[in-house]
Amino acid sequence: MPGDAANVSLIVVRAIHFVGTAITAGVLIFRAVVAEPALHSAGDVRVVVMAQIVRAAWLGLAIAVASGAVWVLLQAAAMSGLSLREAVTPDILSTVVTQTQFGMVSEIRVVLAIVLAACLIYDRLPLAQPPALASGLGLVASIAWTGHAGSSVGDVGNIHVTADALHLIAAAAWLGGLVPFVLLLAEARRNQDHAWAALAAQAARRFSSLGMVSVGTILATGIVNAWILVGSFKGLIATEYGRLLMLKIFLFMIMLAFAAINRFWLTPDLALPPDNEARLKAVRRLTRNGGIEIAFGLAIFAIVAVLGTLHPAVHFAN
Repeated sequence: MPGDAANVSLIVVRAIHFVGTAITAGVLIFRAVVAEPALHSAGDVRVVVMAQIVRAAWLGLAIAVASGAVWVLLQAAAMSGLSLREAVTPDILSTVVTQTQFGMVSEIRVVLAIVLAACLIYDRLPLAQPPALASGLGLVASIAWTGHAGSSVGDVGNIHVTADALHLIAAAAWLGGLVPFVLLLAEARRNQDHAWAALAAQAARRFSSLGMVSVGTILATGIVNAWILVGSFKGLIATEYGRLLMLKIFLFMIMLAFAAINRFWLTPDLALPPDNEARLKAVRRLTRNGGIEIAFGLAIFAIVAVLGTLHPAVHFAN
């Protein structure tokens, strides 16, 4: 595989993997923080919502596992300097998996994926849900050790990898959590009764609070990451890495604007009676805005995948 094509393939696979992992962790965070507290009964509403969440978690895990396997193969080719066909041999794959940090982290992540799959199989057992959430969080946080943060050393390296892990968890909570939230709102549009209306209102309020915590964490950890990887205003504007980072920040601000509209203009209307026209309009707009936020989130994941293949701006601008 020619160098440029291999690099593009690696970027695409990384982006897909980030999306799958974020969905997996995000839906489990959504269940623990939003859905479970909002669902006080064990009726039909609870059954539908929990089934949606488990299906979304399985989908995210399937995407993460499949793309993760391809990522290992492409990484083996990149590390060996060989074509993909030449690199897919037992000797090279064994070396990558057992003698590189990327490979060892991948082994740990395979174990986490297996644990998560087992928990999802037995999801109806209450004892299976806490380890499912823990393994989902570990799956997304461990990505920090596969990128620039994982190659940092010393005290700065510890700060960097911690900030990056928290950044990934917060992004998954917001972007991944949007998937079950939009599914819940879509179901609430189809079922115009008091049970679904009450659930939509509670879920929106709780998800809004989760989003605020996630945004605050993303901003704080993003500043730390930028300080380490960019280092200066010159690095932000004079390097390809810095310019892509600014594009990522711009898209993030657009998402933040939609989230603010949802929180302050639309969510309060969900407290109105189920057949109220203003409430129905708010549900429609929240569903639409959630889909738009997901689209911007996918674009951000694509940018993150590209940034991971570039040398940090701090290497060139200082």
